[in-house]
Amino acid sequence: MPGDSRPVGGPGLKQVRRIVTEIPGPRSREQLARQRGLVPAGVGAALPVFVEAAGGGVVVDADGNSFIDFGSGIAVTTVGNSAPAVAERAAAQLRRFTHTCFLVNPYASYLDVCEKLNALAPVPGEKRTLLVNSGAEAVENAVKVARAATGRPAVVVFDHAFHGRTLLTMTLTAKNRPYKHGFGPFAPEVHRAPMAYPYRWPTGPEHCAEEAADALEDLLDRQVGADNAAAVVVEPIQGEGGFIVPAPGFLPRVAEICRARGILLIADEVQTGIARTGRMFACEHEGVQPDLITAAKGLAGGLPLGAVTGRAELMDAVPAGGLGGTFSGNPVACEAALGVFAEIEANDLVERALEIGDTMLDRLTDLSDAHPVIGDVRGRGAMIAVELVEPFGTRVPAPDLAGRIARRCHAEGLLVLTAGSHSNVLRFLPPLSISDALLEEGLSILGEAVAKEAAFAV
Repeated sequence: MPGDSRPVGGPGLKQVRRIVTEIPGPRSREQLARQRGLVPAGVGAALPVFVEAAGGGVVVDADGNSFIDFGSGIAVTTVGNSAPAVAERAAAQLRRFTHTCFLVNPYASYLDVCEKLNALAPVPGEKRTLLVNSGAEAVENAVKVARAATGRPAVVVFDHAFHGRTLLTMTLTAKNRPYKHGFGPFAPEVHRAPMAYPYRWPTGPEHCAEEAADALEDLLDRQVGADNAAAVVVEPIQGEGGFIVPAPGFLPRVAEICRARGILLIADEVQTGIARTGRMFACEHEGVQPDLITAAKGLAGGLPLGAVTGRAELMDAVPAGGLGGTFSGNPVACEAALGVFAEIEANDLVERALEIGDTMLDRLTDLSDAHPVIGDVRGRGAMIAVELVEPFGTRVPAPDLAGRIARRCHAEGLLVLTAGSHSNVLRFLPPLSISDALLEEGLSILGEAVAKEAAFAV
């Protein structure tokens, strides 16, 4: 609007870290005071600064502070905030029409997104795709499809899982606070198996995959009853649970266990999907072919869009009217998703994710060697984490230390996020549009924060 002095976002934004006020600054504090009177206390923020612009590898707040972005809106702006193809396609669609409801008057962009996902998803055979509004809605619909196709009620999930905040997905989620506490009773017929978590497996990482798979097999056969189980739902890398990469061989074994019992395998790739891990989908790293796969966060570059892609005979098992929603597959979000795919292809962002991951793993491994409070470094592609533990060779989770390091990073102009069942994990999700210079600078800030806080921890 005329006279608007706010910075322009997108890739044209100056790519520098700049801290000019305390964090949060006076303008952000003013908005936070306003928020307290307007928004429920249950809605919080990892870094409570109000954003004016974002793009490339930075986020700029209302006070003019420019932060290096290691969060990507929780893996959403994977191709960069306001990436050109995303912004241009979405803007053009806004001028044509904003909504018809695909259930009333369909439009071609919905089909274009489905066609793209059907081609990319590592689901065997002929495929179908359903578009929805969010990751939680995608997971809910995947379970609906699995139950309809198999005629079975039970669903099996894993320790440390996060699948959403709706009733069913909250039930599927493992962590009580803040996601489940006080919100019960929960949905029935949900069962939980141990996750193959190498760093914390009781008998050591070398036994992790086999023993965790055996535990799943025992749960299905002895407790649930395999002929009662519709699906096993698994994150190929657990997100909110702490970026847990299952022990090698575990996911293929899970797929075999399911296949032998006629149980469907649902890969929840809401956080890992759409080029984040150096593959279009993370289950591709071990050649796993799920029956159904979900996507959302990185799918539409910041606009709300989720998807379920599955084997055609499963997806078609639901009768007409059983799937859909008023806003599902909104045309503006569909155009944004097509822009995301264009950005990935034009800029070779799958390969870029691998490059970012190599840089981060090298630097963080060196940091771990210097500071034993980093108990584990893990992840794939541009989805990397460090797990913080108490000093003197323990594996005792250190959530306070993780929080202090995160706050120190924020104060120095680096946006990082925490995660983990014990809230002791720092997770890093830089946009794939970040420059090498900003990536290195961010890692240096992190290294200094770890060194200073580790010294206090001893």
